[in-house]
Amino acid sequence: QLQASGGGLVQSGGSLRLSCAASGITFDGNAIGWFRQIPGKAREIVSCMSGYDDTTYYAESVKGRFTVSRDNAKNTAFLEMTNLKPEDSALYYCAVDGVCLPRFSIVGPQYDYWGRGTQVTVSS
Repeated sequence: QLQASGGGLVQSGGSLRLSCAASGITFDGNAIGWFRQIPGKAREIVSCMSGYDDTTYYAESVKGRFTVSRDNAKNTAFLEMTNLKPEDSALYYCAVDGVCLPRFSIVGPQYDYWGRGTQVTVSS
């Protein structure tokens, strides 16, 4: 089971740190993905971290502002979001065990385990 948390309402330019805690799922060796979805639009990948070599991928829209990290010992992943913009407002999901191989430019949308989303709202 996965649970994302840390969302909230923040002003433009502000920061939030999302957490993804797992129970019954091992993070070590598995890719971690962060996705977001706006009502009426397709879910999009925001970032992922390889379970193979910890290399990371970021969508162009968040590059330089978001940072993904993980603590395998605690089975927890994080998404540090800074300089937030209104267009970052969405329901954010974490996922485990998918395809994330940034070293080979291979990043996929399919993951085996998904958590409930946490809402991020950025006001202008």
